Amino acid sequence: MTITAARAGARAWLGLSVLALATLLLAVDNTVLVLALPHLAADLGPSATELLWITDVYGFMIAGFMITMGWLGDRIGRRKLLLIGAVVFGAVSALAAYSTSTTMLIAARVLLGVAGAAMGPSALALVTGLFTEARQRAMAIGVFTACFMGGAAAGPVIAGSLLETFWWGSVFLMGVPIMVLVVAGGLILLPETAPEGSGRLDLASVALSLATILPVVHGLKELANDPAQTMAYAVLAAGLVSGVAFVRRQRRLAEPLMDTGLFADRSFRAALLILALSMVIQGGVYLFVSQHLQLVEGLSPMAAGLWMAVPALGLVGGSLAAPVIAGAFRPGTVVGVGLVAAAAGFAVVVAGDGLLTLVAGVTVAFLGMAPVGALGLDLIVGSAPRERAGSASALAESGGELGIALGVALLGSVGTAVYGSRVTLPQAGSSLNEALDAAAGLPPGPAAALVAEARAAFAQGLFVVAAISAVLALGLAVVSLTLLRHLRPIGQDGRH
Repeated sequence: MTITAARAGARAWLGLSVLALATLLLAVDNTVLVLALPHLAADLGPSATELLWITDVYGFMIAGFMITMGWLGDRIGRRKLLLIGAVVFGAVSALAAYSTSTTMLIAARVLLGVAGAAMGPSALALVTGLFTEARQRAMAIGVFTACFMGGAAAGPVIAGSLLETFWWGSVFLMGVPIMVLVVAGGLILLPETAPEGSGRLDLASVALSLATILPVVHGLKELANDPAQTMAYAVLAAGLVSGVAFVRRQRRLAEPLMDTGLFADRSFRAALLILALSMVIQGGVYLFVSQHLQLVEGLSPMAAGLWMAVPALGLVGGSLAAPVIAGAFRPGTVVGVGLVAAAAGFAVVVAGDGLLTLVAGVTVAFLGMAPVGALGLDLIVGSAPRERAGSASALAESGGELGIALGVALLGSVGTAVYGSRVTLPQAGSSLNEALDAAAGLPPGPAAALVAEARAAFAQGLFVVAAISAVLALGLAVVSLTLLRHLRPIGQDGRH
């Protein structure tokens, strides 16, 4: 006998708005410092290393604690963990806004990252509790994904608007009223999940998960800046060794921090792989396009952020449309065809010339990749037992974080290598930034020649990165069309 899942009503959709608001702020906070950095640097006077920590430590903490928080949400209740995270996030946002020293701001960013890690998996897992009917759940996850993508793109734009009138702390202070709304709305609209299991938190597993993710992300970021750094490879290797130890420990524990049994499901494995590698593409392409707009096209950070909002709208629109289309066609087909379209968009970037062609190609590419996020998350969370929704959500979001870091490192290294092979003038250095700095100290004629050569070399690097992304997108399309071909259209496969 088939049991029909109950359709969610208005209360559930209002609850989704609370979760979407929390997700939106988490994404905004990851990119909002792009324009605020010069202002806070002038006020607090951080060193170059401290400035990097202010920028990166938030993402490090989110990635590092995601798996732990997914486990914790399954054990103590996802709403409870979400609300705790929201209270901490709001309070620490005020602390960050009024920081009087670099140390204080870095500490605040650390706590914001831990609080964000508590909220992320809980929010996604709660979506599955609010929406048990397959089509509604897919649409809800599409909305959830759209808010995350839109928030990441909106960060620089929001920061630019606030900095026109207020001081740099305003980019943090905006989190306080938003988290008040999340807490109030969560208490009223979100149901609590029954705790699953009573096992103790395995602190050794927590330590191993941090010793895996933090060195891997840090090593990849360092390699993106300088592929020749020996220490970065050593840090990366140490993280991978810890990862092996972590997985082995999880297989021995009765109640593991990460449920390795989730990987037994073919749909789960394939969707996680496609999601992570798609983030590799997005991370690398976003890095190069944002730099191209500022360093080659000569746009201000604010103008570059507005241009990058166009591809972001493609991601948002595609995330909302994908669940609807997947109600009529197989999800594997929707994702596969979207990835083929993404490859075509990257081909436009390679073949095109000029700002409009670049933005149009990236927009088509991101629109084509949007179903990966919306449908991929639905497949990952939907394939897991409901009592492991928090752990499945944490794996999905951790895979995305690692994918972005890997994309920045690998594709960044490729672009750097292409740049180095194309420049001939000794003042060009190893990056376009170095060339522009050198040109500032040269007479007009040599400076113009140096800038022209360096910009052309950087553009070639972008074209190579786009070509690699096109090939990778086609490969992922094949994976989707083969490994996910057994899935029927959403709502027609008997899954609820």
